[in-house]
Amino acid sequence: MKSPRIGVFGAGHFGRFHTLKLKGATSARLAGLHDADPGRAALVAGEAGCPALSAEALLAACDAVVIATPTLFHAGLARAALNAGKHVFVEKPITATLAEADALIELAASKRLVLMVGQIERHSAAIQTLRESLGSRRLVSLEATRVAPFRPRSLDVSVVLDLMIHDLDLILSLVPSPLAEVRAVGGSVMTQLPDWVVAQLRFEDGTQAQVTASRVAVGLERKLRLLGPEGEMRVDFLARSLDFLAPGGETPVEHMPGWGLTRRSWVDHDSLEAEHAAFFAAIVEGRPHEANGIQGRAALDAALRVEAALAR
Repeated sequence: MKSPRIGVFGAGHFGRFHTLKLKGATSARLAGLHDADPGRAALVAGEAGCPALSAEALLAACDAVVIATPTLFHAGLARAALNAGKHVFVEKPITATLAEADALIELAASKRLVLMVGQIERHSAAIQTLRESLGSRRLVSLEATRVAPFRPRSLDVSVVLDLMIHDLDLILSLVPSPLAEVRAVGGSVMTQLPDWVVAQLRFEDGTQAQVTASRVAVGLERKLRLLGPEGEMRVDFLARSLDFLAPGGETPVEHMPGWGLTRRSWVDHDSLEAEHAAFFAAIVEGRPHEANGIQGRAALDAALRVEAALAR
């Protein structure tokens, strides 16, 4: 399969982004899209120059699907696609429950199909620069902040599943130890669900993390601070800056013999395009084991533990 045909389920905020990006893809073809709202489906399909189809017709017309619907519908649509022999890309969170996620992972594995979860940050230039700079250094403490002014979208889930899940996914990938304990505080402001949350995570190896997320903030802020025996790293994602204080750093630091400050930046690339490319490659090269939903399941587990901590 050299150029898979991709169908999109969902024509909302993210579904439209996926559809328009797929319109210009060079290694895949946009087969069409489906949305429960026929008017919205026709509008986005017109923008992308593709047909708006019924769910059944879309499955018949494609080799793989992108699911960008409200979370409540992820499990049912993904299950139908996998049972029809289609590869699946599903926006985060993978499903609403762990049981649903486990069932999809098992089904995809049994059919040797790709099941990729849309954690777009994994494909960003910022995270690539962070990983290259961090190397194998051990971390003891992590602090992540992701806040933004209120926007009326993704309100079917809490801020934990809307925003915080990105940083939870990142932290889980940086700390090689199981999550042991979660504490959290938060509150509702504009919705019936938590709109701001501060979570404290403790891992079995003693590493700790604090994660702050808000969709009712004064302004945009996206920062990460990492501390360990070999120094401190601070990342400002909006300013595209990474500062690393450590032994042997490039610029000597007064009163700290042998230590120095290293500064890095990056040029942003199209993270959604990179994410799509990874999905296409997993399909074409037959690598379902590399996109099997397990990382998305781990992020969902952490997010649900944060939500459970809020209820205590």
